Amino acid sequence: MAAPPSGKVVYEQEGVFIHSSCGKNDDQDNLIAGILRVIEKENEVVVDWRPLDETLDTSNILCAGKDSSSVVEWTQTPKEKCSRGADRPSSYEAEWDMVTTVSFKKKPHSNGDATTHANRESKWSFLFSLTDLKSIKQNKEGMGWSYLVFCLKDDVKLPALHFHHGDSKSLIKCLEKHVALNESPHDERVLLVKTQKSLSQSFENLFDEPSYGLLQKWKKDPYVVTMGKFSKVTNYIVGTLRSSDQSNQRRPPSEMADFFNDTIPGLKINQQEEPGFEVITRGLCHTLRKEAWKFLLGYFPWNSTKEERANLQKRKTDEYFRMKLQWKSVSEEQEKRNSRLRDYRSLIEKDVNRTDRTNKFYEGEDNPGLILLHDILMTYCMYDFDLGYVQGMSDLLSPVLYVMENEVDAFWCFVSYMDQMHQNFEEQMQGMKTQLIQLSHLLRLLDSGFCSYLESQDSGYLYFCFRWLLIRFKREFSFQDILRLWEVMWTELPCQNFHLLLCCAILESEKQQIMDKHYGFNEILKHINELSMKIDVEYILCKAEAISMQMMNCKELPQTVSEILGIENSLVTPDSDTGEDESAAELSCPTSLYQSISTPVIAANGTRDGAQQAAETQSLAPA
Repeated sequence: MAAPPSGKVVYEQEGVFIHSSCGKNDDQDNLIAGILRVIEKENEVVVDWRPLDETLDTSNILCAGKDSSSVVEWTQTPKEKCSRGADRPSSYEAEWDMVTTVSFKKKPHSNGDATTHANRESKWSFLFSLTDLKSIKQNKEGMGWSYLVFCLKDDVKLPALHFHHGDSKSLIKCLEKHVALNESPHDERVLLVKTQKSLSQSFENLFDEPSYGLLQKWKKDPYVVTMGKFSKVTNYIVGTLRSSDQSNQRRPPSEMADFFNDTIPGLKINQQEEPGFEVITRGLCHTLRKEAWKFLLGYFPWNSTKEERANLQKRKTDEYFRMKLQWKSVSEEQEKRNSRLRDYRSLIEKDVNRTDRTNKFYEGEDNPGLILLHDILMTYCMYDFDLGYVQGMSDLLSPVLYVMENEVDAFWCFVSYMDQMHQNFEEQMQGMKTQLIQLSHLLRLLDSGFCSYLESQDSGYLYFCFRWLLIRFKREFSFQDILRLWEVMWTELPCQNFHLLLCCAILESEKQQIMDKHYGFNEILKHINELSMKIDVEYILCKAEAISMQMMNCKELPQTVSEILGIENSLVTPDSDTGEDESAAELSCPTSLYQSISTPVIAANGTRDGAQQAAETQSLAPA
């Protein structure tokens, strides 16, 4: 018997039987026990069933370690096997096994290939691609278990699969992630496969309410509105929000790969998104991020030695697990009397289950990455109980954990990041208020006409930028682009508050359409939301840097703007005796600085652009 196809196992269920005598009048039913799997391959998803004696010996599965140096496909193993394995490193972390809820070992094959101990052929084994699936018939038998019958497009009906242990619904849920299933109008037991999922009706109804009502809801609870209603447009497949003209302008990656393979014989192109291999223009190579981010975020001092960093990590590990033990040891009775902890846990569990689930690091059910995401956020509540957990914080942690691949390092890097972002999530929202005011100052200097238009449409407070600022564009760019964007911002080059200039650069790019089409409050909000995943990160970085260079070259920059960007000696301080104010200084700058901004960012002296310098200025200190 051939082994199951290679790929990533996203669903696996034992106790799935074929009744070989079904439909016959035999007195005795012959049962064939087997394992059902759904496996993701490079270009397709397949369903595979085979008898138990052909299946994988699960005791031999090795899984990815917390300290692994590369992103791998995760498979969870029982804690006993991991903690007692011969290859488990003996370190101070072993002392904290009692509170470490996720234990991993590294897979020998990081691509997640499924393997078997095949010994004989079986006529009952079958395998098919979801692209060939036509329908699924589901039913209940008198004995209590359910069964499913798969019908393929060529009208081939496969043997009925009986779920003696129940839980056939979890298979349906798994399949619905890859194909759309609708109940047949003629038979409620039959689920028909559709070629494309339809958009949720909530998209159509998103902007039905008046702008005043939406604005009042935002003022009452900005976090829920921003992360909920403001983001509904971005919760669906990005391709469905793009026009057909846009989608036709780019060739599929597979087609381009074939083209290059034909043009350059012997060229190998990896079409999968593997974080270890990417074309770098700005920012850092992914293999360097795990160490570089610890310095950029302030977890490691720049002038520290290797020994000092090792000692620091040991202290921080002990501190982390002591805090983790605090919430892990809280009994149910205690939690019933601690409403704040109970609320934190509830909100964390809800947010974690919907954070970056399309990323391979977090996809699938019972994913260890999600468990670590949950545990780190719960531990942060112990670290800063006054702040606790606020919606949106999971978005900030997710890329950090993805890069670190280590629970302790991810926590302390997240702590450092939250030190920067803390005011964004405080109850008084002082950080958000300050940033919106600062952005308004910058935008008015750059284009007062555009600001006046926004004010005329009840959008002068720039609430549509709230999500950009709250979670630093996390939901506006692809996951890989966010890694680049964040590390550029963490350098604080070419100026402080560079993220505000990124906002200005995006708004400048969309200004013409907003004004030409006379967008009102709702239309502006809808348009800004629909930019998600459509913004060219390299273009915006270049544009924002061009804006910063233009401001630095402005002869008399207003004092407020100079302070926002941390630009020194760029303004002749107004004379208070003469009553001169900042508006006079604005007259020395162009009416719209946008008009004189060019996107090329090579300075006149031929030096490299500031964002590239930002990524390269500080190097890791040798031990």
